[in-house]
Order: sequence, then C-alpha cells, then structure tokens
Amino acid sequence: MSLPNGYSINSPPSESGEDEDPVPPQCCSARLNLAILMFLGFSVVYGLRVNLSVAMVAMVNTTDPDATKNSSVIHACPLPSGYPWDSETQGWLLGAFFFGYLCTQIPGGYLAGHYGGSIFLGLGVLGTAVLTLFTPLAAKWGSYWLFALRALEGFGEGVTFPAMMAMWARWAPPLERSRLTTLSGSGSSFGAFLALPLTGYICEQLGWPAVFYIWGAGCFWAVLWFAFVSDDPRTHRRISDEERDYIINSIGPQVKHLFSGTGHGWTLPLLSMMLSVPLWAIILTQMSANWAFYTLLTSLPTYMSDILHFDLQSNGFLSALPYLGSLVVSLLSAVAADILIERKVFSVTIVRKIFTVTGLVLPAVFLVAVNYAGCDHILTVTFFTLSSSLGGTSAPGVYINQIDIAPRWLHASILSGWQHSLAGWRKVFWVAAGINLGGAIIYLLLGTADIQPWANPDEEGVRQQKRRGESIS
Repeated sequence: MSLPNGYSINSPPSESGEDEDPVPPQCCSARLNLAILMFLGFSVVYGLRVNLSVAMVAMVNTTDPDATKNSSVIHACPLPSGYPWDSETQGWLLGAFFFGYLCTQIPGGYLAGHYGGSIFLGLGVLGTAVLTLFTPLAAKWGSYWLFALRALEGFGEGVTFPAMMAMWARWAPPLERSRLTTLSGSGSSFGAFLALPLTGYICEQLGWPAVFYIWGAGCFWAVLWFAFVSDDPRTHRRISDEERDYIINSIGPQVKHLFSGTGHGWTLPLLSMMLSVPLWAIILTQMSANWAFYTLLTSLPTYMSDILHFDLQSNGFLSALPYLGSLVVSLLSAVAADILIERKVFSVTIVRKIFTVTGLVLPAVFLVAVNYAGCDHILTVTFFTLSSSLGGTSAPGVYINQIDIAPRWLHASILSGWQHSLAGWRKVFWVAAGINLGGAIIYLLLGTADIQPWANPDEEGVRQQKRRGESIS
C-alpha cells in the first residue's frame, strides 16, 4: 500500500485529492545502490574497529603466533616480539577508539546535516583506513602511541553514523525507512562477522601486522563512494525522474526544509532539545543497547581465549557467529517493521517500541544465561549467539529515530579490572544485562515516534516570525 502524494507516516495525508504516485521498484534503484554502498562502508569501518580485539591475543606475550603451528614457514625478517601489556593496558587500548568516537558524534551530525553527509561518511571511512596502516608502527613505539592512534581512528569514524542518518533524511521514503536504514547499518554486523575469523586466520598465517595492512585496503571503498554517491536525489546523476519525484514527494512536509539547499541552518533549538523527554528516552536507550553490544564486540575474543581457551583461529570464528545472527535478524526485523507500518497494523510508535523492547530484553536474558553455562563451550557460544542475534531486532526500533550519541567508550576501561576470572566476567555480563533492561523500560515508558515541535521546520518558522514581530513592536 503506497501512501498519497505528499503524505508522511509522521504527518496527516494530503487533502489535494491527487492520485497515488506509483512506487518505483527498489531493484537497481539509486536508493538501493546507496544502501549497498553504505552497507559496504560500515563493513569496512567495523572490520577496522574490531581487528585489534582479535589481533591483541597474538600481539601480547608472544614472539611468533604461528611458530608452533607452522614450523615450515620461515620469515626473512623476525616478527615483532610480544608486548608486555597487562589486562588494564589492554582494556585501555581496546577502549581508546571510543574516546575519539565520542568527540565527533554530535558535531558530525550537525555538520553533516548542514553540508551533506556524503563527504563526512566518505572521509570518515577513508581516514580510519589510512590510520589503520600505521598500527604496527604505533605498537612498536609503545602503548601510548597506539592509544593515540586508536583514538584518532575513533575521531574520524565518529561522524559515520550521523552522516548516514543525515543522508537518509533526504533519501529514504517513509515506508522504506526501516529497510533502507537497517540494511545500511547492518554492514556493522557483517563487518564484525567477516573481520573476526579473518583476523584470526591472518594472524596465524602471516603474523598480526598483516592484519592492519590488509584491512587498510578499505581505502579503495572511498573511490566508489565519491564516484557514485550524491547528498540528495535532486543532484544524483543516474537517478530516474520517476524515482526522484517519488522520494521527494513521499517525504511530505519535510521536502521544503530538506531540499531547499539550505540544510537545517545554523540555529538549533538547543534548550527545547535538552528538555525533550522523548529525545532523552532515545539517547538513554541507545546507550543501554550499545553498552552490551560493544562489551561483546571488544571483549568477546578475550573471553574466548582466557576463559574458554580456544585457539586463535577458532576464537575468531566463534566470536563472529553472534554477528552473523545479528545481521540476519536485523534485516528480517526491518522488513517486518515496514510491513506493520505500511499496513497500519500498529502505529509507528508501537512498532518502534515492540522491536526496541524485544531487542533489549531478550539479549539481556541470554547474557545472564552465560553466567550459568560455566565452562560448557557449546552452551556459552549458543547463548552469546542468541543474545547478539536477538539484539538485531532493535535495529528497526530505537536506532531509526536518532543518531548514536552514546558514550560507548566508558565500559572498556571501567570493566577491564574485572576480566581476570570467570567470576569477574560474570559481573561484566550482569552489568550489561541490567543496563539493557533499564534501557528497555525507559523507552517503553517514554519513547515515541512522533515529530517533536522543536524538530518541525514549519512550526520553527512560525516561532521565528513571531519573535521578529515582537522585536519590531
């Protein structure tokens, strides 16, 4: 069911009586091509983000990770010796990325909305890939240099998700919003799924420095991005007239605001935003979901190695399974969410709450179950996989409404002191599960998909005219 011309899922339908515009097929469309390129871009950045998590196992306290398994391999030059980094240092190095990532979330979203998201997303991926090439050199110079390099990578990558949201505000028809946005963002799960086992294999076969040189080849993605992507449909060189008109008309009352060529302007209703309960519900819920997600993303390989004693290659493969499940579940959930909205089974707010609560509560249950699996390898891997997979249902939930501005870097350094024993790891999982449940409760009570008054460009214009009139009088 397509909605009337000019109708938005967040606004009343047009009363002009015009016939419904035909919906151009997604296959081979410009908007689908954009989603695929974003998918590949986020696959690259998440590969760059998690490669250190697996490589750290080979980098620490070992001189040649493949010497015992590949005695026939002779290196012309010796591999770098293992680094004497204790658990706390490893925690800081794994968390360094998020110190930089935090700094550019909000500024990145603001600038992407004003100047267009394509330049920021493209440069964010390109810059991170280039910096990754210097990881072996930074590690050789010392942990402080490596910390600084990883923080710089996070600084560049922090603009990517806000830039994606800024672009979909101009590109995503409301009834396709869940599918297109989730497909783009699910590249993060695919990147983690690909990087974790591949990194383990490369470490064993070529040595850990090769990991960062190979993943640095993600620079080539930027060539495709800048060649084929445009900030909005009006300036795209290969889009059909039919698809361009469909996208612009389907966004409805936001068209004049988004396609006027002026962006959102330099004036932001900061006070209204700071006092917005629904906005804080989204922010706090995303913080909760991201805490558990990044706890596993950065620390699961360490758990597999130190507690379950998997070898490096098995470690990478088994650590990747949860993200394959998350990829599949998030895409299926996005299709289901759009169908529920299109057929008007539930309101948009109810749909967002269903998928958000499901994506936070069920993962928390299985994360707690890990605590009772003990040293059972099969049960532990199964519970980890179910936890991350079911977390994918939140993709068409809270993540559709707001850019990610949560301080996700905190957990790595705070929890690093607990990661010495099975009992210590239980604290990590209990904390992550509790935060997930807290986020679900907050969003269930306070979350909404309704456009807020401070985010409505028409109402903002009325307020500005009123203020000018009062100033003149």
